[in-house]
Amino acid sequence: MPDNTRRARDEMFWHTFADRYAVEPGPVNLENGYFGRLSRTVIEEYQRNIDLINRSNSVYVRQRFEQVDGERIRTQLAELIDVPVDAVAFTRNATEGLQSLIRNYNRLRPGDQVLICDLEYDTVKGAMRWLARHRGVEVIEIDHAHPASFDGLLATYRDAFARYPKLKLMALTHVTHRTGLVMPVKEIVAAAKESGIDVILDGAHALGQIEFNLADLGVAFAGYNLHKWIGAPLTLGFLYIAPERLADIDPDMGEMHFPVTDIRARTSYSTPNIPALLTLPLVFEEHRAMGGAAAKGARLNYLRNRWVSAVRHLPGIDVMTPDDPRLYCGITAMRFTRHADQHAMVEQLLNAYNLFTVVRSGAASGPCIRITPGLITTATDMDTLSTALNALR
Repeated sequence: MPDNTRRARDEMFWHTFADRYAVEPGPVNLENGYFGRLSRTVIEEYQRNIDLINRSNSVYVRQRFEQVDGERIRTQLAELIDVPVDAVAFTRNATEGLQSLIRNYNRLRPGDQVLICDLEYDTVKGAMRWLARHRGVEVIEIDHAHPASFDGLLATYRDAFARYPKLKLMALTHVTHRTGLVMPVKEIVAAAKESGIDVILDGAHALGQIEFNLADLGVAFAGYNLHKWIGAPLTLGFLYIAPERLADIDPDMGEMHFPVTDIRARTSYSTPNIPALLTLPLVFEEHRAMGGAAAKGARLNYLRNRWVSAVRHLPGIDVMTPDDPRLYCGITAMRFTRHADQHAMVEQLLNAYNLFTVVRSGAASGPCIRITPGLITTATDMDTLSTALNALR
């Protein structure tokens, strides 16, 4: 058994790991997909940085951070995802980066078509529809069949590419926020390239729990969060543009603080959360010390499989996310088929079993309950969930 798989089942190790985090008494949090917790050491570092910036103010920022430390941290980010430093620029979150990429993509002409699916994040859908109003393009929307399969997902996209020959740009989500479905990104991107279609990848939920290489995926444009599975403070994300494709994204609203040849011109220039940025060297160190996405993903997948295997075949429960290991991660969704109101069932999970979950709607297949264990979730928590789902179905 690989070390990460063996460690994923080691409750004693993960109990020790959980001691690194402060947790408010209350319900068991199974909505860890929203944002992650900071370790105690990162919180202490964050507080030190707040004090530093408050004391030194613009003297440090102008003389040191903007000239040296900020670039050093950006270099560390590039090393984390194995890309050149000139391919990344900090944003406040994935959404900000994705909106900038969509808004400033300059290869569209009136009459062109852009593609989204039912599982895209709402702000990504909104940004693509904005293109229709302001660039004169047509938005093509497709729905994915449930249950999903690897071949079925790829076939759906190939069919759309053939049916809509004017497609020039598409959004693609690596890990869908509604159901946790992991898209076959590499294969879809390759098929899109064959049809002359560029892909903007939403990696908000992928970074930190899925191992990937951007060059291998063939992705030229992407947006990511650092506050989910990497363990950074809120207000931190970044966008990625393959250096050879930088000219295809215009500077953001005429941004002039950086040269047109600098990726940082593709984001809005503003005062960032400098204390949060200064925590990143420690955040990256802790992420790597844990074993990175390989170790975190193995643990989250183990917790996911523990509850899914217990309820998958129970009448009255529909697990929305497939069991093909290429198509799932720690985030998985289900619904009660004998109960129309999933919000009411979320309330019952909370009130009767002390389990905090969230409803996600917008998928063509209907509303679902998203269940996302975290790195301090225990196997016992998953067993409690299985018991609750069985009782409430």
